Formats: sequence, structure tokens, C-alpha cells
Amino acid sequence: MKIAIFTMFNGLSNTYSLVNVVAEHLTMLLNAGVQTKMLVSEDCPDGERQGIFADERLEWVKITNKLNNKQIHWYDYSQPDGEVHKTFFEEAEVVANDLEANLSDVDICVMHDIHYQGWHLMHNVAIRKVQEKLTNIKFIAITHSAPVNRPPNPKYPFSCRYTPMPNTIYVYPTHSGIAPLAKQYNVPEGKCRVVYNSLDLISYMSDDVISIHSQTDLLSPDILIVYPGRFTTGKKFEKVAALAGAIKKKTELTVKVVFCDFPCMDIQPNIYKAAIRKIAYFYGLEETDLAFTSDLGYPKGFPRKGVFELFTLSNLFICPSYSESFGLTVVEAASRGNFLVLNEAVPALEEIGKKFKAYFMRWDARNFGFDTKETYRPNEQTYLEEHALRIVDMIRDNSVLYAKTLSRQKFSPQWVWYNQLQPLLEE
Repeated sequence: MKIAIFTMFNGLSNTYSLVNVVAEHLTMLLNAGVQTKMLVSEDCPDGERQGIFADERLEWVKITNKLNNKQIHWYDYSQPDGEVHKTFFEEAEVVANDLEANLSDVDICVMHDIHYQGWHLMHNVAIRKVQEKLTNIKFIAITHSAPVNRPPNPKYPFSCRYTPMPNTIYVYPTHSGIAPLAKQYNVPEGKCRVVYNSLDLISYMSDDVISIHSQTDLLSPDILIVYPGRFTTGKKFEKVAALAGAIKKKTELTVKVVFCDFPCMDIQPNIYKAAIRKIAYFYGLEETDLAFTSDLGYPKGFPRKGVFELFTLSNLFICPSYSESFGLTVVEAASRGNFLVLNEAVPALEEIGKKFKAYFMRWDARNFGFDTKETYRPNEQTYLEEHALRIVDMIRDNSVLYAKTLSRQKFSPQWVWYNQLQPLLEE
């Protein structure tokens, strides 16, 4: 499969929202190994090619914007009727010839706003000429703005903004716009599809977080738990793993735990990791549900800035620590919008937790002048599973947490690619 992205961009400033949308689509296509070429205006400056637009896997094609060696000036024909300028059809013919030559080797041509925008009316006419000759190409016409009302009996060439091309699917970024879209182009709603604009959260983060995400999925889990700390038994990493496992077992949600561990001399890391994994698997986690940053290229600890970024992605913070003088990570997790589950038996965690209206559980703890040891009836597993159900119910009922999780999961480039764009290409 080979795909052409037809935009006629004459600039690549990322302040233009469509540039960002196209960049996201290009990233999806190239990461999936799809041969892709990008069709832009010949006036688009090479110096503006950055990021995915400069990717060596991308075939970059400039479409002519000259007639008789003079620059073609685009006019805005947003009105439903009127007169086009004198050289309109000559320009369309020249552009059509260049498009035909550059689309002859593709299977699918994805157009962005070509059918919609008034200043692309000439390109709209040109691509229709090409479509008549290259009948084997599948066309996908994406509209990014609110559909306009279809005028009665539109006349050519203005009618091109209101009539469909054969072998073409029409796309809008939301379901709510499908009916108006179908009316504008006079097509059945069954010929229309939805492809969300995606939010590539990972791309805005540091190389450290990008590296972690390349090794373990940070976007799709329903419950993402990040727990940073010195790798000592006093931080009770195994209790985090146990509660995470109980959540997965009782709710059937997908769960991922990322331990941002840094070295400690209290215990041999391999021995403690093995114990944590054994407990995690017992309570319901699988091998891929658990990650230690020390195993992912950061044996001396994960950068603090990266921890803050991970908290931006996570939605649940569990701190069963045996002892804390303050518990700064609680404040850090709270500042990034995480549901807090804290050890009530630790005075510092109880004090901070009450300020944040945290959810409390009880684990063994060191108090002032004495230690506490919890007894669970009938057993610890039942205790964890009961709390797991309550915690998940509270997370689901929290509209802010729900929105945070949904934006990470179902508006990510990965979700949009696998659930919307790729199926559209394979129809």
C-alpha cells in the first residue's frame, strides 16, 4: 500500500492547526511502515521542514503553482456561486497534470480540506480531473471545519464544494458532524467516517519518558500507577504491586505499574524485584503489567523531571510506605491529578492525605515511638480486593480523572490509528 497526503500546504508553521493534524497522521503512517508521499505547493519552503516533515522515510513532492512561469495566486471562492478569475481553468489543468504524474503510483490519496476550503476550489477541480483518469485510486476527503449548508442547484465549478467524487470516502473528526457533512457533499451517511484529532502526549515529554514508553506502554492502561522511591523494603513496593493486582483481578481493567526505583544498599535489587514480581503475579498482575525503570536503562535512578511527566500520565498513586517524614511524592502526584491512596498508619501521610482528601488504607508502619502491625480479617487478599473495588468506583465517578484517563487512552495516536485511520485505509 502506498498513500499520498494531498494538502497543498504553502507553509508548515505549527501554529496552523491543520499542520499538526497532518503531522500526526504522517507519524501514524510512517510508524506503521506505510509508504507515504506528501504533496505540497511548490512554494512551501524547504527550510520549514522539521520533525516528521523532515523524516527520511517520507517522500516529499512539490506540486506546481505556476502558469506560464508565473506564480498562481489562490482566490477564496467560499461563496456558492459567481464568476471565477480568467485563468482559473488553465491553472486547474496545469495542476491536474502535475497531480496525475505524482499520484500514478499510489493506492490511496488522502485530501485535507481540498473539497471544503474556498481557496482550494481550483485544486478541487484539478483533483477531480485526475480522478477521472486514475480510476483505481481510492480517495479520502477529510474536512476539518464545520460543514456549510448546501445551496440549491449549485453550478460548476462552485458545485465542486458540494458534490462528491466517485470512489471517495468523506471524513470528519466527530460523529456529531457526520449528518451535516453528508448534506454538504450530498452523499449517504454510510459513505462518511470519523477520525478523531489525536493528542500525542508523549511527543511533548522528555527523551527519558519517550524511552520508557518505547519499552512499555504508558498510554493504553485503564489504571496507570507510578511509584518513585529508594529501592528499599521500607517503601513497600510489593504492597503497591499487590493492590494493583487486586484491582486488575476484581475489575478486569488493564493495569500498569511503573516503579521509578533508585539504588539502595538495604537489599540486593534482584532479590527484592523477584519478591515483588512473585507477589504481583499472585494477586493478578502479568509480567507486562510491571516495569522497573532500573531495568529500562536507568539503573541509577530515573530523572525527577521525568517522574513529574509520568505523573501527568498516571491516574492512581499508591503510597503504602512504612515510614515518611513528609512524603513529597504525595504532593507531586497530587499536583499532576492522581487519585491518592495512602497509608493511614504513617503520621506524615495521614496529615498530608487529609489535606488532599486522600483515600486511606492501613499497612504496617513506624509511628512516633512505636511500630504498628496490621491484622486483616479474614485475610489481606480480601482486604485488598474490597478496597480495590471502592478505589476504582471512586476513580470512575471522578469526572476529572475520567477525562484525564480517556484523553490519554482514546485520543492517543495509537488508538486513533488502530481503531479509525488504519481500518479506513483497509476498507
